[in-house]
Amino acid sequence: MKEYLDVLRQILHEGVEKESGRANMPNTIGISKADIKMDLRKGFPLLTTKKMYWRGIVHELLWFLRGETNIKYLVDNNVNIWNSDAYRWYLKKCEELLYTKEVFYKNIDDFVNAIKRLDNSYYNDDNNIDDIQSFEEQRHLSDLISWNYYLGNLGKVYGYQWRNQNGVDQVKDVVDGLKNNPYSRYHIIDGWNKADFRDMALPPCHLLYQFIVTPMDSYEREDYYAKMHNFTQEQRDEMNPNATDDDVHKIMDEENIPKFHLDLNMYQRSCDTFLGVPFNIASMSLLLTIIAKVSNMSPRIANWIGGDTHLYVDHIDAVLEQTSRKPLELCQIKIDKDLNSLEDICSLTIDDFKLINYKSHDKIKAELFTGVKK
Repeated sequence: MKEYLDVLRQILHEGVEKESGRANMPNTIGISKADIKMDLRKGFPLLTTKKMYWRGIVHELLWFLRGETNIKYLVDNNVNIWNSDAYRWYLKKCEELLYTKEVFYKNIDDFVNAIKRLDNSYYNDDNNIDDIQSFEEQRHLSDLISWNYYLGNLGKVYGYQWRNQNGVDQVKDVVDGLKNNPYSRYHIIDGWNKADFRDMALPPCHLLYQFIVTPMDSYEREDYYAKMHNFTQEQRDEMNPNATDDDVHKIMDEENIPKFHLDLNMYQRSCDTFLGVPFNIASMSLLLTIIAKVSNMSPRIANWIGGDTHLYVDHIDAVLEQTSRKPLELCQIKIDKDLNSLEDICSLTIDDFKLINYKSHDKIKAELFTGVKK
C-alpha cells in the first residue's frame, strides 16, 4: 500500500493547518483531494504498515449491509468504533426528553455496559425490558422507548440510507441492476441525504459508491479459470491452444466463469487519514468483493477518492512512525459461502471470510476523535 503512504507524506509536506469544523475536535492539517487506486487482483488492500482490526472491518460492513443502525450488534462483537457517537446521540435524546440537569448514564462505559445487559426483547415493539435492570433503569429505558429512541441507536446513518433511503433499498437495486443490466451507469449507493441529517448521529463521511462493469476478454477469463484451479504456468499455457475467442468464451460460459470485471469508485468527503482511511479502503474493497461474488463478476479496481483529506495534529508522531515502515506483501481474501442473492449477503457472518497470509507490522495506537467531551 505504497499509495496510501504517499498520501500521508503528501499531507505532511503540503498540508495546511486549520481548525476543525466540529466542536471539541483538534486542529487538522490537510489537502483538498487525494486518491488511491487498488487492484484487487494483486492482493487485498489491508494495510501492512500497522496491524489492522480485521474483525471490526467485517462486522461494521455486515452491519451496514443489513441496514442496522443500533450499536448493539457491534458492542456484542467487541467492535467499539461507534460507541462515542452513539453516546453523544444518547445525550442529545436525553436533552430532548427534558433530562436537562442529569442523564442516567453519566459516561460512555456505563452507557455501553447497559447496552451489553440488554437482550433483544428490549429492541422489539412490545417494550419488554429485561428484568436484570433496576426499577429506575427500567423506567428510564421506558421513557426512551416512548420517545421512539432505543439505547444504542444512531439514527438514520449508513445502514438506513443504504437499505431504506426515502423508501429505496439501494443495495438491492445495485445487486438486481448488475445482474439485469450490467452496463448501466446507475449502480450507485448514496448516503448523502440532507433531509435526514437532523435524524443522524453523524452525516456519512464515505458517501457515494459507484460500481462500474467492463467485459473480460477470452484471455482474462482463461486466466481467472487457471487461478481458480491453481494451475501451473505450463498448464495455463496449454489451455485451449487452438481455440478461437468465441470457442474460449463458450467453454468459459459452460464453466460459469465470470464475463465481467467489477470496479468500484468511492468518494469520501471527510477523511481521518491515519485512523479512518485504512479502515475505509479495506471496507470498500471488501464490499466490492461481496458484490462481485453475488453478481458472478471478477472484482478488479477499487478507486478511493478523498475530499478533505486530513491528519489530526495529535496523530503526527504516529504518522511519522508509520511512514518509516516498509510495506509487506498484501494478503488475499476468500468468502467461504455461495452468494446468489441479497438474502445470502445479509446472512453472512464473520466466519464466512478467510484472510489468507496477512502479515503486518505492530499496531500504532492513536486516539479516535469524535467530539465527545472527556
